[in-house]
Amino acid sequence: MTVNCPSGHPSTSTDYCDVCGLPIGAAATPAGAAVPAPGVPAPGPATPGTPDGPTPGAPDAAVPAPGGQICPNCQDAASVDALFCENCGYDFTTGTMPRAASALDLPGTPVPPPPAAIAEWVVERWVDPDWYAVQQSDDPCPSPGLPAVIPLVEKSVLIGRPSRSRGISPEVDCGDDTGVSRRQAQLTTDGQRWWVEDLQSSNGTYVANAAGPLPEDPIVPGQRQELNPDDRIYVGAWTRLVVRKATPEEQAGQA
Repeated sequence: MTVNCPSGHPSTSTDYCDVCGLPIGAAATPAGAAVPAPGVPAPGPATPGTPDGPTPGAPDAAVPAPGGQICPNCQDAASVDALFCENCGYDFTTGTMPRAASALDLPGTPVPPPPAAIAEWVVERWVDPDWYAVQQSDDPCPSPGLPAVIPLVEKSVLIGRPSRSRGISPEVDCGDDTGVSRRQAQLTTDGQRWWVEDLQSSNGTYVANAAGPLPEDPIVPGQRQELNPDDRIYVGAWTRLVVRKATPEEQAGQA
């Protein structure tokens, strides 16, 4: 026996449609019988005095193409082999209603990255031939030139040489001066003043005023020493460090 499913498909199965999978049950009718498409009212007798056809001003009902089907959820026309309604997403195979839209489906608003911090202080790293002359280092001294200017963004920065195996990445990188320890010294600030502290380095950390002679005695390891505006820090075989306020041009270059 062949019956029609609620969508009008002929099916030899009397429980679920062989074409679209909709349950047949009591809605089954012998094949060939007229079954109105879901959502489309069956034609009735014409009102006396009114010509057959749609009522003026009424919306047109969806009419399936020959061999097509009507979506039971939104009454949109679909092809006979459609698996989903393109309008509302109704599943013709399982009869599953479309899932309601969730806030999780909406694209998230990208969060802009926080603005980069503008350093108010910098440290100049110089090659000092005079300091090199008294260190008696076996390494050749690099040619003096303009200093490397390093912005000081954090309130505590490490002076030293990097080591990937030990996970050391100093903010003030003196990697080309092998006389500098991996963890040479620490610079700290309260925003107005700066201190330097030797971290038990191999060759010591020295501080002297720019107008005076080169320092001869290192600072005491583990004790912070405040830096005066004209103080210079000497480490390694040739490195001289100068902590100062950043110029407006240097701050503009960081933006």
